[in-house]
Amino acid sequence: MEIGVDSFASAMYGTCNALSSVDAMAQLLERIELADKAGLDVFGIGEHHKKEFLDSAPHVILAAAAAKTNRIRLTSAVTVLSASDPVRAYQNFATLDLISKGRAEMVVGRGSSVEAYPLFGFSLNDYDALFREKLDLLLKIRDNEFITWTGKFRAALDNQPVYPRALQEKLPIWLGVGGTPESFARAGTLGLPLMVAVIGGETHRFCPLIDIYREAGRRAGFTPDQLKVGLHSPGYVAATNEQAISDYYPGYAELWTKLGRERGWPPVTKAQFDTLIAPKGVLVVGGPQQVAEKLLRHSEALGGVDRFTFQMDNAGLTHAQLMSSIELIGTQVIPLVKKAV
Repeated sequence: MEIGVDSFASAMYGTCNALSSVDAMAQLLERIELADKAGLDVFGIGEHHKKEFLDSAPHVILAAAAAKTNRIRLTSAVTVLSASDPVRAYQNFATLDLISKGRAEMVVGRGSSVEAYPLFGFSLNDYDALFREKLDLLLKIRDNEFITWTGKFRAALDNQPVYPRALQEKLPIWLGVGGTPESFARAGTLGLPLMVAVIGGETHRFCPLIDIYREAGRRAGFTPDQLKVGLHSPGYVAATNEQAISDYYPGYAELWTKLGRERGWPPVTKAQFDTLIAPKGVLVVGGPQQVAEKLLRHSEALGGVDRFTFQMDNAGLTHAQLMSSIELIGTQVIPLVKKAV
């Protein structure tokens, strides 16, 4: 199992501890550099177009990180492909692949945050149609230097070359999904690796959807080793279980209570949080031993997980706490998981 971190490039840590954007970006790059040195496998940057995040151009952040790292894989998490131009998206990540000497990847999706659609002139009425068409074009560009293509939402291409080409012969493109069966089936039919975002409830409930993915892939002629499954969930590692909960809960409750006010949900309670950090709950929060055991438990429940990424910078944690967590993931959690496997 590959293990890494995803970040939304948070511009602040808690409501009372706002950072300057310059400082927040500098600290994010420090965390990616540490993740590389500590032995993590992958670091992802999301895409949002909101005041509290600095990740509207993830490929730029990843390119800066590429210059500071040597081995860690660098990916989007996710690229909102429906609101992007597939030509530019490929060019951006092919350039990152050259800068990083073959360490670039993409996770593409429709986006759970929809602010990109009106910002770039797209209609939410075309939410899925945009993604289907643009994914088709992106994959054709990835696999072919010269493109002839016609669609509804973009000008046609007639034997048009797309440059630069990635260093990797087949730039890895993962399909980021939430909870719709159609998305899981689409990833399987295309033979794309799957990145499942699980942010609430119990992780094992996604097993039937992953079964849909694997069955669709089998019917399309792909072998099990081609059908990789990744899992993205909120998490945090501290020296002990008690310390992890003490660090993580206040900021987590603050964030999700704020989101709840916007979406009509009740405030977060400690009892709800305790359910989420329980053995089957989605939050991967605790000391190294507990976290390693939970990763293995989630993998077993889903029929095998090839990659897990922690989403950590959304709970008011300080830079020092995040750095310590990354160090613990690299030096303790990853060795425990590898030993068990």
